[in-house]
Amino acid sequence: MYPGNVGNTSLQLRRRDFLMAAAGTAAALATGTARAASPLVLPPLPYAENALEPVISGRTISFHYGKHHKTYVDNLNKLAAGTEYADMPLEQIIAATAGKPEKTAIFNNAAQVWNHTFYWNSMKPGGGGDPPAALKQRIEASFGSVDACKKELAAAAVSQFGSGWAWLVLGGDKLKVVKTANANDPLTTGVTPLVTVDVWEHAYYLDYQNRRADYVGAVLDKLLNWEFALRNLG
Repeated sequence: MYPGNVGNTSLQLRRRDFLMAAAGTAAALATGTARAASPLVLPPLPYAENALEPVISGRTISFHYGKHHKTYVDNLNKLAAGTEYADMPLEQIIAATAGKPEKTAIFNNAAQVWNHTFYWNSMKPGGGGDPPAALKQRIEASFGSVDACKKELAAAAVSQFGSGWAWLVLGGDKLKVVKTANANDPLTTGVTPLVTVDVWEHAYYLDYQNRRADYVGAVLDKLLNWEFALRNLG
């Protein structure tokens, strides 16, 4: 399902399952023809709005999820209505519109729907700590230690100028950290996203004001969903 990723059926099925939830489609995996519902629906949070407190307040989640994420879904539905994108799976819309200036609005909203759904799943109540053993071995092989990986993620998140995202990804057989601006994500670059940290101001400003570094550190230490990263690793 991800551009550049072939030959891993179980991983593709897990990715398709995630995208189906993100797009709100009820198509069966077994058919191999999963398509996005038209219109798309806002996928449910994987936890209650106040479940990430005190790191991220229920008020922040209410605005971030209920206003910003929902707006991306609504905008995409309006932009895609009556076009070739209306019934495409979300990831296919991203791939079809990336790098096309005349399709920027569709790409931005589609990518932000995907990015936000991925972000919610990149966190969990009581997260952080040590990754599962299989993931920890991969992290140590690529970064030297879990702490070194977290420091690189934090540096990418804090140094991203303006709005954007920091990602832990799998590229080839190596884990690495990348950052993207605005709505951009790693999907079109041939790597596999594992977890992400949102550094748009609406992700943290109500709780942390301009203290982005404090927000990033708290997410990495107390909320990061290493199990989700392991599932994406395959």
